[in-house]
Amino acid sequence: MSQLLQEVAQFLYREARLLDDRDWDNWLTCYHPEVVYWMPAWTDYDQLTTDPQREISLIYYGCRDGLEDRVYRIKTERSAASTPEPRTTHMLSNIEILAQHGETVSVRYNWCTYSHRYQKTDQFFGHTTLTLQQGDNGFVISKKVVQLNNDYINQVIDIYHI
Repeated sequence: MSQLLQEVAQFLYREARLLDDRDWDNWLTCYHPEVVYWMPAWTDYDQLTTDPQREISLIYYGCRDGLEDRVYRIKTERSAASTPEPRTTHMLSNIEILAQHGETVSVRYNWCTYSHRYQKTDQFFGHTTLTLQQGDNGFVISKKVVQLNNDYINQVIDIYHI
């Protein structure tokens, strides 16, 4: 395994652990201030939406301010959908570097998240493509596009599910 792939994998494992630990403030440091964080929705024709400005998305934040607001709502229990917070376990696999251009790395990986709340465990799965920027303190995510492959979800999907 290349040194770069090992560094990328360790960064992704850390981000997943921070979600599982509900360490929201440190989780936010994984994201560039101008990050695009997007989970497109499936259309009736089994295609993903392609424009978060004109079509429905399951999650869309055009910058880290949106993620910070979401974390604030979770932490202050101002989100009925997140109260109580579920216990999660994130599993990552098939981490692949798609391209590298200078300090920018494009990555794809598969994921599965187990989420437990109210004596019920749900499983979410899919893959993510993201762009990492190398900075003075390591990587930060500048773009994250998440494809949720579940056919049916019986609750609101949130940042800790993916």
